[in-house]
Amino acid sequence: MKDRGFSQRWVLVTGASAGIGAALARELAARGCNIVLTARRLDRLEALAGELTAQHGIRTESIAADLSDASTPGQLCAEIERRGIGIDVLVNNAGYGVTGHYPAQPWNVHAAFLQVMVTAPCELVHRLLPAMQQRGYGRIVNVASLAGLIPGSAGHTLYAASKAFLIKFSQSLALENSGRGVNVCALCPGFTYSEFHDVTGTRSIVSRMPRWMWLGADEVARQGIDAVERGEAVWVTGRVNRLIKALVKLVPDRMALRAVQKRSKSFRAQ
Repeated sequence: MKDRGFSQRWVLVTGASAGIGAALARELAARGCNIVLTARRLDRLEALAGELTAQHGIRTESIAADLSDASTPGQLCAEIERRGIGIDVLVNNAGYGVTGHYPAQPWNVHAAFLQVMVTAPCELVHRLLPAMQQRGYGRIVNVASLAGLIPGSAGHTLYAASKAFLIKFSQSLALENSGRGVNVCALCPGFTYSEFHDVTGTRSIVSRMPRWMWLGADEVARQGIDAVERGEAVWVTGRVNRLIKALVKLVPDRMALRAVQKRSKSFRAQ
């Protein structure tokens, strides 16, 4: 069933070729949105675009883009404008992880990571938000993580830090846009069935985590879109993850850090 609030709105979803990004695109298409899909793999984008158009009768556009290139956000927005599209809903989902301890990778690898995970989302918001404010309608979903709400772990050194940044960024944006028709939400999934752990090479590690700690990407997407529509500035998916967040707040920082240290080998490549 199409959502009257979303119907015919244009959405930009980054990292839309697989996982949570593809699930968010499917969820928004089911609610009647037209979708601009972007990621590096054009063949996957076009396959998803065909699926969404066939199932929901919406309009789709596919744009191959590599957000690790600093010029890409500006070029992407210019191309969207050239196609005559005004973005009402922005989903900053593109992301990945860099394995190992911090010095194990050269700086250019970390710089590219920060460009994708921090700089590109901020630039896309900066470029697209003013038009949302002028129209009096906008939705921004920054896909963060439960990792941004608990102590950092050894390995994947910048991952939790980048997600914590997105959470604080989203909270500030939500406050700045209160009463202006623009809702901003940091979506914080925990362990989610997707390609993420295959790409980072941690599938064999995280597969040892109990099943009750996992959610499907479709459920994460549904909760995320419902949350931004309700005006939630931060939304943690799943009761187990919300319990973890609450418990971390209750225990002393040193104790929480030790707990993460003890468990980090179960979900981070060392």
